[in-house]
Amino acid sequence: MVGRRHDSREISDKLAQADQLVARGKTQREISKALGVSIMTYHRWKKMVKSPESADGAGSEMTISLSAPREASSEETIKRLEVENAQLRRLVTDMLLEKLKYEEQLRARQKG
Repeated sequence: MVGRRHDSREISDKLAQADQLVARGKTQREISKALGVSIMTYHRWKKMVKSPESADGAGSEMTISLSAPREASSEETIKRLEVENAQLRRLVTDMLLEKLKYEEQLRARQKG
C-alpha cells in the first residue's frame, strides 16, 4: 500500500473498530488486516492517541509526544512496562508464526 494519509476522524473510527476487535480476542495481525493498515501504523496510531492533547485546546489534531511521561510513580511505570512487554511478546509471537508458515511453504516448494 502506497503511503496514504488518514484524517483524524478516520483514525479515531478505525481505532474504535480495533478496540472492538481486541475485546473479541483478535490478534494484532488480524486487527491491522481488518483496518487495512500495517501493524506499525496501528501501533503508531495507538501511541498518538495516548499522547497528551495540545495545550491550546485543539483536541482534533493528534501529535506524537517524544518526551517522557510526567513523574509517573514506579508502580504505574512498572504496570505500563508490563503491558507494553505483553503487547510486544504477542507481536513477536505473531511474527515468528508467520515466519514458520513461510518456511514451511518454501520447503514444500523445494520438494515439489
